[in-house]
Amino acid sequence: MQQPMFDVFLAHNSLDKPEVQVIAAALRQRNLEPWIDDEQIRPGRPFQDEIQQAIPLVKSAAIFFGVRGLGRWQSWELRSLINQCVKRNIPVIPVLLPGVDQLPENLLFLEEFRWVCFSESIGDERALSLLEWGITGIKPGRQPKNISNQEPATTQSQSIQTDNLSSEKGIDYTRLRNLLAAKNWKEADEETYRVIIQAVGRKNGDWFEKDELLNFPCTDLRTIDRLWVKYSNGHFGFSVQKDIYLSVGGKADDNYYEKAWEKFGDRVGWRVNSSWIMWENVNFDTSALKGHLPVLSGRRKRLFVVGLGELCGVVVWLGWVLFSRIETCKL
Repeated sequence: MQQPMFDVFLAHNSLDKPEVQVIAAALRQRNLEPWIDDEQIRPGRPFQDEIQQAIPLVKSAAIFFGVRGLGRWQSWELRSLINQCVKRNIPVIPVLLPGVDQLPENLLFLEEFRWVCFSESIGDERALSLLEWGITGIKPGRQPKNISNQEPATTQSQSIQTDNLSSEKGIDYTRLRNLLAAKNWKEADEETYRVIIQAVGRKNGDWFEKDELLNFPCTDLRTIDRLWVKYSNGHFGFSVQKDIYLSVGGKADDNYYEKAWEKFGDRVGWRVNSSWIMWENVNFDTSALKGHLPVLSGRRKRLFVVGLGELCGVVVWLGWVLFSRIETCKL
């Protein structure tokens, strides 16, 4: 029989993945190795087979319950995990994500297990410590002092608790923050489009009017940009893009300067060999050039500017308007 390789199996609804990925990162900060599907199942492999093979390799399991309920695969995982719990006496830890304060009515048998509740936020240190205790069987004590010249350790969860998610329009930026914290750049890019379109009072699938962006609330623009800059370590963000644009001769004055935009496109990787890239060639990874994201891919393939192409048309129109507003808002 194979020896367990992972400290904990993270069973979750795919819709809750951004929050679970943040918790997974916080567990790694505590020297624990979680098993999470998108990191362990390679493309082309069946989920059920891979999960079945993974369960015997874990020392414990955490079942996450979010406001969206159980996912399709999560229901199957739960049955397998309970079976393993009986056979191998491994801990099964119910975990309630923010917004959930009790177990589902059809799973009340899980009340026999002590659960962990992230009632305030996924950055709840007390909940993380309880989860660590359930996984390891060792109650966490005080953290050891840092040695030599190391900087004081700050976990990702502690950093998340300090995020300012202010909005003049009542927009909830929690999901955007969680996606960025989990380094899920593609979904974060799509979520950025969604919150911007929501802030201007339009429906998903719509585009922006020029005046709407020129009057976009500075508080919201600052929140969106701050999150991108923070979680990419200064690699992505609207203000990063604006600074690059200005450095190649552009002006944030609500006008389109063709040569400056071409140089800007070269610098951020939107142009390769003097040609604007297609949407499918956008690189949603920190290996991309600085300023490559965001591109607001949630509205891709809906706006085409003759002679410029899809990506170029969208970012040119968006850029010369949005960069003007960024300058006005002092980002």
